[in-house]
Amino acid sequence: MEKNLEELKFTLIPSYFEQGKPLDTPSVTEIGFILIIFGFALAFAAMILLAFRSARGSEKTRAAGVLLIGPIPIIFGTDKDSVKWLMILAILLILIVLIVMFLPYLFGR
Repeated sequence: MEKNLEELKFTLIPSYFEQGKPLDTPSVTEIGFILIIFGFALAFAAMILLAFRSARGSEKTRAAGVLLIGPIPIIFGTDKDSVKWLMILAILLILIVLIVMFLPYLFGR
């Protein structure tokens, strides 16, 4: 009877605990989910601030956006200055992503 209980105990323990990984270590999917939620919250806060700023009517409202589809940026905006800054930021972001993608190939050998 004692042997059957030991076998049952080991079959109920998930393999997650057998690897010795601490419970408080976030996984990559958890970090990704948190970053996505943070991005939505940041975009929502920016929209609220933009609405309050435009409601005052003291300044002309400027807006611009970037849609990255792979390495191809689609940039739109209401004035040339905003579009220029977003083009610079999009190019920097693409370069950072390419560098991070190729780092394992450069230093992995």
